[in-house]
Amino acid sequence: MSRAEAATALILEVFRLNGALLAAGDGLTRDLGLTSARWQVLGAVSLAGRPLTVAGAARAMGLTRQAVRRLVTELTADGFVALAPNPDHRRAALVVLTESGRRAYAAASERQAAWAERIARGCEPAALDDATTLLRRLRAALERDEEQAAPETGS
Repeated sequence: MSRAEAATALILEVFRLNGALLAAGDGLTRDLGLTSARWQVLGAVSLAGRPLTVAGAARAMGLTRQAVRRLVTELTADGFVALAPNPDHRRAALVVLTESGRRAYAAASERQAAWAERIARGCEPAALDDATTLLRRLRAALERDEEQAAPETGS
């Protein structure tokens, strides 16, 4: 198998894995009023350790601002986040977790830890670390490629 064929096989498996992860995340958090995507927004804000703008959350998640804006609107309506004034930018409000959002995120994280332990049975921690390193390298290469292609395509 060539390097390109091996990379393509890995990419296709990552696509399948992504779908399975989203479905599993939806199942883990449904009764908390979350979806995988909504949980991811709460996580981006929580893990940042400070309020984020929608653009900042989008960068942290690797999603578009529009997608995150829609999710933040939903989360605000459901009381999981609130928008606060941003002293650095009048028009870009800060997304902050509410108490309800903190509780939901904590509950989801607790469930995720037990779930991760269950699905990783039979996998050595070193093998998981190696896989993580490989995926990070591929993501970094993809990001570099996108940056280099942007001037060529006028994007």
